[in-house]
Amino acid sequence: MAAKESQDIRPRRLPPEEYDANFADLHPPLGRHEALVEADRCYFCYDAPCITACPTSIDIPMFIRQIAADNPKGSAKTIFEQNILGGMCARVCPTETLCEEACVREMAEGKPVKIGQLQRYATDFLMQTAQSHPFQRGTPTGRRVAVVGAGPSGLSCAHRLAMHGHAVTIFEAREKGGGLSEYGIAAYKSVDDFAQAELRFILDIGGITLETGKRLGHDISVMQLASDYDAVFLGIGLGHVNALGIDGEDAAGCEDAVDYIAELRQASDLATLPVGRHVVVIGGGMTAIDVATQAKLLGAEAVTIAYRRGRSAMNASTYEQDLAQTHGVTIRHWLQPKALLSRDDGSVCGIEMEYTEQRDGALAGTGETITLAADQVFKAIGQAFQDRPLVGSGLELDRGRIRTDAEGRTSLANVWAGGDCVRSGEDLTVVAVEDGKVAAESMHRMLSA
Repeated sequence: MAAKESQDIRPRRLPPEEYDANFADLHPPLGRHEALVEADRCYFCYDAPCITACPTSIDIPMFIRQIAADNPKGSAKTIFEQNILGGMCARVCPTETLCEEACVREMAEGKPVKIGQLQRYATDFLMQTAQSHPFQRGTPTGRRVAVVGAGPSGLSCAHRLAMHGHAVTIFEAREKGGGLSEYGIAAYKSVDDFAQAELRFILDIGGITLETGKRLGHDISVMQLASDYDAVFLGIGLGHVNALGIDGEDAAGCEDAVDYIAELRQASDLATLPVGRHVVVIGGGMTAIDVATQAKLLGAEAVTIAYRRGRSAMNASTYEQDLAQTHGVTIRHWLQPKALLSRDDGSVCGIEMEYTEQRDGALAGTGETITLAADQVFKAIGQAFQDRPLVGSGLELDRGRIRTDAEGRTSLANVWAGGDCVRSGEDLTVVAVEDGKVAAESMHRMLSA
């Protein structure tokens, strides 16, 4: 299909002042009075279900009780003891499907205690007012550990190792540390450069060196690190965005959602970021929601998420789906991409979609198609693990990711792994934090033997 009109992807679709308003903090922080009132709603349950629902096992009733006692610094210490990235998790974790879903008030009233916002209140208070780091580095042990990846799992692992006195060097491929906290989440969820503030907070414990621009498989190797260090932790995430696998996918205007979000996160002026007039996003997870919502906030006239299954099957939570729709995003279900349509100049002008249905327990196309107009199409159908940097290491994989045991041990004696790069990994910051913490404790036991 060809058309004469030109592609409409451009910057500055909105007046300058609208960008600040559109990308303001999604949940403005609670004030002291608001936090005290909200904390008073907690029942402080014995054997609280919210603790079980938290992947890092934070003592939620305890930290809320400390807020109620007007001790936010002590509350933050309780949080950080289990989750050193508690500040970021308070901003980005889907608490509506974790601790807050398990809250007794949610079950009884449909209105849970605002655990995430209370967690942010406490952690922000400590990070903004503390004169020193809340934890001390342990007595130096003389042991050296290499951590590959300065994302949530790597930072969690490094901090816990430093608490035990081990010297840690983090190798990060990008120019900044922070991983998905820095490059991969919606800008309105983490404002004021919080990811870098949290990174500095974690490194302030001492004993941790961060080396950026060091890429595994290029500047460093697993075998080299395993030889030079007493232990190695791999928190390398997922390096490959899945392709749509359809005709015309190489057309100009068809982009990876992950790369676009990273560019948006690093933009000093959001007005300079080009966005289409008509945008279509393929996928049903958090990345799809984040890129679609932000495209609308950048000034796209129409944004549509197309997902091949029904609403209940989407990986993005109901809350996140509702958030996108509140911002004007249309979500269409039971549609799968069939072909990208191009203009004479090779740029995207639309996407042909096929209706789908559940047939004999499997997803199947119906043969009926529809065409959606699009200047810009984002691929957000998940990421795959890139194993090329591991070639020659001898690490065993399990269905395309690194095989680990319950403690994060890999098939190599002194190498651990965690986060999205492992088979059991889930696409949640809080799960990656727990992986790093568990691995660090396992490494410490080995290093202390």
